[in-house]
Amino acid sequence: MTSQQANGVELGIESFGRDTDPLVLLAGGTTMLSWPDALCERLAAGGRRVVRYDLRDCGASTTVDPEAPAYSLRDLAADAAALVGALGATTAHLAGIGVGGMVAQVAALDHPDAFSALTLVGTRPVAPGPVDDDLPDHHAATIHALFSRPRPDWTDRTAVAAYAADGAELLGNDPEQVRTTAARIWDRTPSTEPAVQQANQLAMVFARLDCAPRWRERLGDLALPTLVVHGRVDPFFPVGNGEALATAIPAARLLVLDKMGTAIPDTAADKLAAAMLER
Repeated sequence: MTSQQANGVELGIESFGRDTDPLVLLAGGTTMLSWPDALCERLAAGGRRVVRYDLRDCGASTTVDPEAPAYSLRDLAADAAALVGALGATTAHLAGIGVGGMVAQVAALDHPDAFSALTLVGTRPVAPGPVDDDLPDHHAATIHALFSRPRPDWTDRTAVAAYAADGAELLGNDPEQVRTTAARIWDRTPSTEPAVQQANQLAMVFARLDCAPRWRERLGDLALPTLVVHGRVDPFFPVGNGEALATAIPAARLLVLDKMGTAIPDTAADKLAAAMLER
């Protein structure tokens, strides 16, 4: 793992595969560890240069004040486009998961020449906040149970990992995979300050981010091959959001993974890699 300057900020990155292979850029949601090692390794084995990266205020990327971000969703989209050039590539297959999927949608719309293909995992076509009437919102009981739990001691690695594992089943995820990932995220977080830890563990920065203007009405302009992936049991962004994305983007392919919640399970790495390599 290292970092790369792009668009005036440092972005934490990790690379897999040969530098001469076509680039697949994986936008974190918000940390790069949203993308499992197994998936990155399978994409690299399929002849791709894979670079996963942290969004701002996460991991090894520029961290200033997650509670008052002085940048917008458009800035994060510009980071993705600039990173392609900074890595020495002409274009990239861009993939985003969760809130990183919102970054990927806007990046592909605002910077079409930078991207050759698009993968959107577990995301939706509108910003955080109230959803459109035709989109399913967060499962209310699940979200209440998830966020009503006492927060952990953010200075305690074991407590943070246990907190993540305890909420995993509520989100349709594997507790042990989540525990391991949360511990790795803790290790890479530059501070134990609660705001910084929550930005890494819970993507809280997006609740404070300027995501205007809307982009859903522009999705029909996307002309690049697109794969939309969604978990059947995702209670945070229910599967109807993925279905709406696939309907709005011309010729998009929808892949619904029956046993997936909000996180990509290691067991889905082969299937997801194969679908992405077709783009």
